[in-house]
Amino acid sequence: MILSLLCASPLLANKQIALSFDDVPRKAGAFFAQEERSKRLIAALRRSKVRQVVFFVNPGKLEDPDGAGGEARIAAYVAAGHLIANHSFSHPHLRQLTAADYLADIDKGEAWLKPRPGYRPWFRFPYLFEGGNDKSKRDAVRAGLAARGLRNGYVTADGNDWHIEQLTIDAAKAGKTMDMEALRRLYLQTHLSAIEYHERMARGTLGRSPAHVLLLHETDIAALFIGDLVTELQREGWTIITADAAYRDPLGKAFPDVPFTSGTLTGMLAWEKKIDPPLSPLWMGESVITHLFERRVLKETANP
Repeated sequence: MILSLLCASPLLANKQIALSFDDVPRKAGAFFAQEERSKRLIAALRRSKVRQVVFFVNPGKLEDPDGAGGEARIAAYVAAGHLIANHSFSHPHLRQLTAADYLADIDKGEAWLKPRPGYRPWFRFPYLFEGGNDKSKRDAVRAGLAARGLRNGYVTADGNDWHIEQLTIDAAKAGKTMDMEALRRLYLQTHLSAIEYHERMARGTLGRSPAHVLLLHETDIAALFIGDLVTELQREGWTIITADAAYRDPLGKAFPDVPFTSGTLTGMLAWEKKIDPPLSPLWMGESVITHLFERRVLKETANP
């Protein structure tokens, strides 16, 4: 039913992808103070001529010590031409709350976000968890979002950048030396591999390349390497589009009915249609990323 609608759109002339950043305002990373990170991220996006990305905000984090100055940083993103949207007020896990309490937390986020410039009525599930195997809770939240005029701020590709960021934080706290060029290459490899993996999955499921939305986080490694990622994407034939354009794709009308509702929309749609994931490229999970980080960035194990 949904898939016939999704497949009806003509094939896109180019591969298209938008950038999105979660968990704003985020805690300090390994390399920069938060204000410096935001300045670098804005400057890197401007240099790369990325006209518009979306930052998914947790307003409740502004009340934490790590959130100090966060309101000004969010305003700076908007002033630079970017968007803000709802990632919940306090970043709860849906598994731990009733649907009513979860929606109430979303409402608190909306109350902060809605009056502000750059706001879009999109909601991204924390942890990309949309109910798991609890279909009644999943459907209650879906209905609650629709009643509020909120669309699912889904993602189609995820490179686990939050995990790389945490590895750098842990290494810095331990006083370990990091090979920054190796870190750059790992950041690019994980994202490019994840994007190509999900693109192949989407084409196999939908018969076309959708307007993709890449999941990133407001991290120091993004501030360092987002320009390089944009360059590599363009070299591989991708066009960076706005979040507004990406969320106009008919993909947003899909609500997969799968045994465990969580993760990328591309992955759930493939599961719903019983389409096997591509054999290559490998979408690297946390354990593989950790191994590569230790071997390449920290040089803790010898190369084979």
